[in-house]
Amino acid sequence: MDMEAKSCNNLTISKIIIPTLVSLKKEQKTSLVKVGNVVFGGSEVIVIGGPCAVESEEQLFETARSVKKSGAKILRGGAFKPRSSPYSFQGMGEDGLKLLSQISKETGLPIVTEVMDTRQLELVASYADMIQIGSRNMQNFPLLKEAGKCGKPVLLKRGLMATIEEFLNAAEYILYQGNNQVVLCERGIRTFETTTRNTLDLSAVPMLKHLSHLPVIVDPSHGTGLRWMVPDLSKAAVAVGTDGLILEVHFKPEIALCDGSQSLDLEEFTNLMSDMRKIASAVGREIL
Repeated sequence: MDMEAKSCNNLTISKIIIPTLVSLKKEQKTSLVKVGNVVFGGSEVIVIGGPCAVESEEQLFETARSVKKSGAKILRGGAFKPRSSPYSFQGMGEDGLKLLSQISKETGLPIVTEVMDTRQLELVASYADMIQIGSRNMQNFPLLKEAGKCGKPVLLKRGLMATIEEFLNAAEYILYQGNNQVVLCERGIRTFETTTRNTLDLSAVPMLKHLSHLPVIVDPSHGTGLRWMVPDLSKAAVAVGTDGLILEVHFKPEIALCDGSQSLDLEEFTNLMSDMRKIASAVGREIL
């Protein structure tokens, strides 16, 4: 039975064609991706925290100062937001980027923010320390190519229904343009289950690290869509070997213009950071 199970496992893995540049070579270690003075892929589990969208100076600044105090190493915040409905809040645009830049200078936190279109890339890259390509754009191949040329680290999120092979091929587009500073992000995939916003595929973490040298992080906020589930799945992500987490945090989630139902408040984030430090220590990692 054990031999049969092993054979089936090898057959499954062998069906995946791993692109050349993202593949993990024999005895190769996880590549290091540097965002300012922050390094993904080392012993430290890097936590990215901040609001889904930049909504106001008060909202962003209060949240940013708090997540920095609790131990977040990078600030997230969307200036341009891809929303399912054209009537939903779409972000503050360049005004949001200016606020991100201002609070980044104050706190010292590098910023990661999403770009949705090749026409936005130059503008966003002029403010951001790291470019995020969201799940809806994972296979926007012109955008992937331009991100590969922009000279900034890229946070690439898995598509809504993308396979591991498709995800790695998307990353290959970026590396092929000469940019090897790419971090992969598991953010949940769409399945038949409806009790959560998405199904967070934590098995993707060890699988991606088995197949690729790129650092892998997890987004349990989008992965579940439910604030109360985020702490448990964040801790589980650390246990299975994630190189980082990207968490939505809002100073007042109940009034958020975007994804308040999945955003931690400031106290919840502080408590979670404390809990995750214990788990990181237990698996030979650290959260400073």
